[in-house]
Amino acid sequence: MHEHLARVHSAELEGIHARPIEVEVDLNVGLHSFNIVGLADKALNEARERVNSSLKNSGVKPPNRENRRITVNLAPADVKKTGAQYDLAIAIGYLAATHQIKKFDASDKIFIGELALDGRLRPVHGALNISHMAARAGFRYLFLPAQNANEAAAVCDVHVVPLENLGDAISYLERENSEIPRREYHAQHAPSKSISDFAEIHGQENAKRALIIAAAGGHNLLMSGPPGVGKSMLANTMVGILPPMDIHESIEVTKIWSAAGIAVQGLLTTRPFRSPHQTATLPAIIGGGSDPKPGEISLAHHGVLFLDELPEFQRHILESLRAPMESGAVHVSRARGSLTFPAQFTLVAAMNPCPCGYYGDSEKECKCSPFEVIKYQKKISGPLADRIDLHVSVPRVSVATLRSADNSSLSSADARNLVMSARAHQQERFVKLSITTNAEMGTKQVESMVATDSDAEEFLRTLERTQLSPRGYYRLLKTARTIADMEHSEKVSSPHLAEAWGYRIRET
Repeated sequence: MHEHLARVHSAELEGIHARPIEVEVDLNVGLHSFNIVGLADKALNEARERVNSSLKNSGVKPPNRENRRITVNLAPADVKKTGAQYDLAIAIGYLAATHQIKKFDASDKIFIGELALDGRLRPVHGALNISHMAARAGFRYLFLPAQNANEAAAVCDVHVVPLENLGDAISYLERENSEIPRREYHAQHAPSKSISDFAEIHGQENAKRALIIAAAGGHNLLMSGPPGVGKSMLANTMVGILPPMDIHESIEVTKIWSAAGIAVQGLLTTRPFRSPHQTATLPAIIGGGSDPKPGEISLAHHGVLFLDELPEFQRHILESLRAPMESGAVHVSRARGSLTFPAQFTLVAAMNPCPCGYYGDSEKECKCSPFEVIKYQKKISGPLADRIDLHVSVPRVSVATLRSADNSSLSSADARNLVMSARAHQQERFVKLSITTNAEMGTKQVESMVATDSDAEEFLRTLERTQLSPRGYYRLLKTARTIADMEHSEKVSSPHLAEAWGYRIRET
């Protein structure tokens, strides 16, 4: 090996996955220059100045004091490198090439971190993603900023080495014993946001029932009603009745959030609730962009995507939801390749019945013409509406009901127990499959796993005279199966189908 050549490892994020990048630092005789090659972006090319200053302020000889040509190569060269997470690897590679630190085994170590001018390490995005990749690729140690340590420590197969500054990295590598002392870090759970309780909402028992069914089976839900009746508050209660995420779901969701550039202090344990505004762009909702990042539907993975004022979203954005709602993933294609982001979310949407919001209201008169009402409701296309299992009307609640002291309504804890009981039946049913809820079943799985009794068969025969689509038929059976699970029934009966059918009827 050349005496002035050093190789260390770093990592690059591609979507929500990371890949190892080899950082080669070579010193040659000649006038001073410092070049970074390997398809680096502007932020990475500026690493030269950050590395120079941080090395100088850490008490070691910086590159600009060397009268040599310094070349940093990032391999593989055909992969675009972005961001400032290579700073630490470049600095360590330079110190190794100039023999300013003792020789160490770089084959089992990954270095990530952005350097400040005084040598401090700033946190980076995707620490958990990189830690997960490091474990699968056989790396033993991950050197990274201390602020990222709790996030990365969720992967127990990698020894996380937290660093406050460049000097910490140097002192670790300079130890006489080649085995780095193990420092235990426990993954901290990120704090959850406050959510509304079922018991805080007076009335709206039909909407609450629909929410429980949606949570129990992972079904999509659309609420329609006049302004101010509690649609948004009902949607906010959804997260509180969903079962907690298991460790695999937590890691998957945290990887998505970290890759999207959202600061996380530890594992996310509360299911996500995302509520994008109607003015959001297509890349913001679906994902993508020049440097592809997960969108809102991926940030809602294993959680709830709430779209308030559904008809106010741009038509092409609503139509782009159709494929992810079926497949549970979104595919972003670019000239240099395609990326896949997970998007297994439960859609909860809310809308007014007309532009003024009071069509069908018992108290306030609607001022819209029949044409305006139909035009407004047709903003929700048939194919999109067909993918929504539960359509429920949310009417105005009287002042007398609001003022009543009746506490007989279900609490979120009670509703959650119903949901978890139904999910337990589904978990037993899908023990040999890679799905967790009834809504994820395919056509063949519905035919083999949804058993119906004789009354239910008679009910299904009456539906032959309706205009129910094949997709609607199978979604009807999946919803009925969830209602049966909530009642601990082995077979789907006609009352289960009748209730599921009632939720598919759209009011016009």
